[in-house]
Amino acid sequence: MICDGPFREGDLIESNGMRMGLMILLLAGLPALGQADQPMNLVLILADDLGWADTTLYGQTSFYETPNIQRLASRGMIFPQAYASPICSPTRASIMTGQNPARSGMTAPSAHLEQEVFSAIAADTGPPHQKCTNVRSATRLDSALPTLGTILQQAGYATAHFGKWHLGREPHSPLQRGFDVDIPHWWGPGPKTGYLAPWDYPDLREGRAGEHIEDRMAEEATTWLKQRDPTRPFYMNYWQFSVHAPFGAKPELIEHYRKKVRRGEAQQSPTYAAMVHSLDDAVGRLLDALDAEGIADRTIIVFYSDNGGNIHCGLEETDATGEEYVTAITSNHPLRGGKGGILEGGVRVPAVVVWPGMTPLGSRNQTRIQSTDLFPTLLNMLNLQRPSGHVIDGVDFSAALVGRELKRPPMFTHVPGHGNTPEWLPPSMSVHYEQWKLIRTFYYGENGLHQYRLYNLEQDIGEQTNLAETMPGKVRELDALIEDYIRDADVVIPQPNPRFDPARFDPALIGVQAGGLKMPQAALQKAADTTNASPLNVSPAELLQGWIVRNADSSVTSESLLLEPRGRQSFLANARIRADGPITVTLRLWSRRGGVGKLQWRAEGQERFPETGQTLSFAVEGAEWQEIQVAVNEPGKVIHLRVILPEKSGAVEIDWLEVSGNQGGKVGGQRWDFQEAAGGPSVSE
Repeated sequence: MICDGPFREGDLIESNGMRMGLMILLLAGLPALGQADQPMNLVLILADDLGWADTTLYGQTSFYETPNIQRLASRGMIFPQAYASPICSPTRASIMTGQNPARSGMTAPSAHLEQEVFSAIAADTGPPHQKCTNVRSATRLDSALPTLGTILQQAGYATAHFGKWHLGREPHSPLQRGFDVDIPHWWGPGPKTGYLAPWDYPDLREGRAGEHIEDRMAEEATTWLKQRDPTRPFYMNYWQFSVHAPFGAKPELIEHYRKKVRRGEAQQSPTYAAMVHSLDDAVGRLLDALDAEGIADRTIIVFYSDNGGNIHCGLEETDATGEEYVTAITSNHPLRGGKGGILEGGVRVPAVVVWPGMTPLGSRNQTRIQSTDLFPTLLNMLNLQRPSGHVIDGVDFSAALVGRELKRPPMFTHVPGHGNTPEWLPPSMSVHYEQWKLIRTFYYGENGLHQYRLYNLEQDIGEQTNLAETMPGKVRELDALIEDYIRDADVVIPQPNPRFDPARFDPALIGVQAGGLKMPQAALQKAADTTNASPLNVSPAELLQGWIVRNADSSVTSESLLLEPRGRQSFLANARIRADGPITVTLRLWSRRGGVGKLQWRAEGQERFPETGQTLSFAVEGAEWQEIQVAVNEPGKVIHLRVILPEKSGAVEIDWLEVSGNQGGKVGGQRWDFQEAAGGPSVSE
């Protein structure tokens, strides 16, 4: 049979352009065109941060140019209702394993961190302005989980990964997950230094000045393709760095799109348009190589994006007249929201699937699919068995690929943390079923209950009309699906925040990006250079609550502790910690430029900090508030902590800092809320 997925004859809907003769053959049980005798190859192209409206596939842009993605679509099928997690690592994990991030526990883009965490952990408390706690994401997948790479490698496929990974560094790199080749063998969340050489990758030959990393990755991929063993089938991951930050592109392409800018349009960044152009060029080079090798008719190609478009970052651009302006990177209109959020702009993505001889050429199918579905669907397309004992959340949609529309079972998305992007929502889980989408926001309703948003996506793709109050029966029906899935998948969910203070809560701030658009360092420095701010003073000791500041000016405002580094290693230290290990240090901070910070500790019996060891690194994003957790596996009593600021981070603000037990149990009740307000500073013991 072509498909063993959950569909019925009554669910079949004729696809655009589908020929009746093809349908008759398919209903007769047409075999998979000799797959058993001659295995198909697989190329899986994954764009990074490419929004649903960022290609010409859906008629939503006249600014960006994506002829090669359109060329790919002419060979297969477009899916207007394709979904992913709203952030990268969870989507990548779901593709590799077929498991929903809610089940695997990888719900945040934290797989580049050095610390290995294999399961999600619900925090037991949070800052007083939040009604519920956050869930700490896993940073690694369980090594025992089968992946597409390991399954195909064991089936005799030659396997190679090119580009971004973001599922862990050694021993969790592609080389340990079923890939024979991994180039550039980089574990970071984006391109290491930028798109144009020099790049400074440890394991990649340096490029000539100005060479684009996407051009190099396409070159490496096509070279591998030409040098492969032609007697073996192959599986290639081409996971693009584009169009993730840091934002940059070829100057000649920026100039090309600068001439196309129409000020006031939602999409008006020539830099981003040039980045999309290079992404599309790489797709074209892969198609050219497959054609040149004469294997396009034996190669399945999937094009997907890992999340919705980035609308929280901005760039200072110049139009063709020389006028400067600031614009968001892109727009997902008519969808609401973007990367990082649970609304449609964050989770709906472009998708194309080419199954030679099976997908009707240039067709379009309205079946709702999700990144988790690629795992079982590809295994079926390749005539490979599902791994025994492995739970798969994804749905095999291969029936849709032969021209049918599949009535998909309920689809779940889990975003269990507070965000800071336009249209962000507090920790939530959603379910898509039929034309409906229900969002449950944990404990943000009245009297500690959940809050709900219900949308009819057939009539309201922009999620403008919340029907929850007028359709309580539908809310109960769909919420029961969420509850059943939480129970079935043993999902770690947020908990009511015992420290919630209604006086500190402002519902008007939900969905508002604090600090405005996240700007690159150059723009921030330019803004700083145009001000005449006076030097900061060191705060009185009582406001620092036992902490001392070294190599930085500091002040405590009504909201936070503000630190301004002064060239040398800047840090915050407290020698009055008394906490039995292991402990977790959690802090909420904002940094102008971001970077890598460090946590250093001294245990009881140690007279000074060791010269080596007892230091853990943590990643800090630039220009956005974030909550950072660092687990310290110290068996003894911790008595002294240093929080070392990232080098060249610029100004840093710390809202609060807390020391707690590794599993969430309070250790010593130590928490510091930095604020200058009536009644003085707040510290919990």
